[in-house]
Amino acid sequence: MEKPIINQIPEETPKPKIDMQIVEELTQKIIQRKIMVDRFRFNLTPQSALNLLAAHYAAAVRMRHGNPQFDENTNENLLQMANYLTQEEPKFGVMMCGTCGNGKTTLLYALQSALNYLNQMGHFTFLSEYFQVGMEIVDAKDIVIMAKDLKAIRNLRSRSMLAIDDLGKEAAEVLDFGNALSPVIDLLEYRYQHQLFTAITTNLTNEEITKKYGKRIADRFNEMLEVIIFQDITYRH
Repeated sequence: MEKPIINQIPEETPKPKIDMQIVEELTQKIIQRKIMVDRFRFNLTPQSALNLLAAHYAAAVRMRHGNPQFDENTNENLLQMANYLTQEEPKFGVMMCGTCGNGKTTLLYALQSALNYLNQMGHFTFLSEYFQVGMEIVDAKDIVIMAKDLKAIRNLRSRSMLAIDDLGKEAAEVLDFGNALSPVIDLLEYRYQHQLFTAITTNLTNEEITKKYGKRIADRFNEMLEVIIFQDITYRH
């Protein structure tokens, strides 16, 4: 007589485990075949960056026949910007938040002037040929105005450096032959996806940004932007 077959429980196949050595080797090969996105920064000490920004900030104020006030608020904002710009791996954008008249736009123009100065001095030799130094400043309302000009929008959104002034005061949507366009949201999405340097000023709070642009944009801002919060004071008289 044949012996009965004993029902044996098959051995479980071990779960695959990630081999980190192989993964690292493959990662390096993948990176070598792609163009790394440059992270813009000032190759300066925080102290040097602070002095440079302060000088260009003072010049921006005086060009408007104003008197620069280096009070505690202004000093702190300049220091935060200098610290951000001199990080080894900074975020690929910065957002200045606060009420009207507290120096956000002035600091934005000071940043533009400072980087133009450094570029003329040949400072940014560490950036690749794909990164074009030079920050255009555009009002958020103007982005909506040019929404139907596809060529202009494509040129704007793909710039290596772009500043959006007064984000939030523009209309959220514009109609084009019955189709609703969201040019600012589309531009921000594109710049996030391609890690392009973006500077923003806004009077909106975090809650207002979420309400106007949605949780998707608000969440991406967390990864994309260094945030500098200005005090609720005004220098306009």
